Amino acid sequence: MRTIDWVDGAVEIIDQTVLPGELRVLRLHTVGELVAAIQSLAVRGAPALGVAGAFGVALAARVHGDDPLALDTAVRKIETARPTAVNLARGAQRAAKLLPFGPEAVLAEACAIRDEEIAASRSMAYRGADLVVELRGDRPRLLTHCNTGGLCAVTVGTALGVIGELHRRGTLGGVIASETRPLLQGARLTSWELTQWGVEHRVAVDSAGPFLMARGEVDAVILGADRICANGDVINKIGTYAHALGARRAGIPFVVVAPESTVDVATPTGAHVEIEDRGATEVTAWSDAANPAFDVTPHDLVTAIVTDRRVIRLDRGQRP
Repeated sequence: MRTIDWVDGAVEIIDQTVLPGELRVLRLHTVGELVAAIQSLAVRGAPALGVAGAFGVALAARVHGDDPLALDTAVRKIETARPTAVNLARGAQRAAKLLPFGPEAVLAEACAIRDEEIAASRSMAYRGADLVVELRGDRPRLLTHCNTGGLCAVTVGTALGVIGELHRRGTLGGVIASETRPLLQGARLTSWELTQWGVEHRVAVDSAGPFLMARGEVDAVILGADRICANGDVINKIGTYAHALGARRAGIPFVVVAPESTVDVATPTGAHVEIEDRGATEVTAWSDAANPAFDVTPHDLVTAIVTDRRVIRLDRGQRP
């Protein structure tokens, strides 16, 4: 199934908040419904959010096509539903450029963005698998963080797509998926996807990752990104930075897999990115809390970035 698609005049998404207990498909008919789905993480993951942004503008064009002010307001709500992942605003803005040509032109552009992300996932899976074998040889044992499968990228995925490709080639040595606190995208979503694919794996608490690397149980870390800055700094789910430090200490590769649509050369470094805070209620009900959804991994801790078009070897001085 596709994480997100346009079906009979509405946006259909897999509700990621109820997995793995239930496979529920939601039909979203309004911009308000789509924005709520984005903010609740019913749909999430940088590539999928780019598609969601574009489909949201297609909804807005159908509902508010005769009201320019309402249309502009709707597009702005979509662009800003979540601030950190660059794909959401990019997808919305790209589709919005077609608004002067009518709703069908907007929808066609949104569908093109969807199809591009599907093709990008396939390309990343092949490129990333080749790179992992080049760096670590046959049967690598990989640690991944958050969820980077088809649930985040319409189909196939980014980093998890690479793991799936290695599994299909018969060259995967093992997978450790971190829980990913506080919403457990790893324990709930990544584990669910790996189970669907028949990939044996273990779930580890987030803080165990660097220790498992130090103990020699991990050959490489492979994960995704929500934004890649011009200098190679990587914005990804909170906990990524800790895994990068662990990988550097253990002397193993740290590989980021993300489509070109996530590379943001207009943002110089991670210090220029607004980091979304999810608020205290996801963590605790009786005190204040620090709950950043993302962190910044400095480029000097990243071995390589794999996109659908290229491999950027940051360890050799290359930059996006």
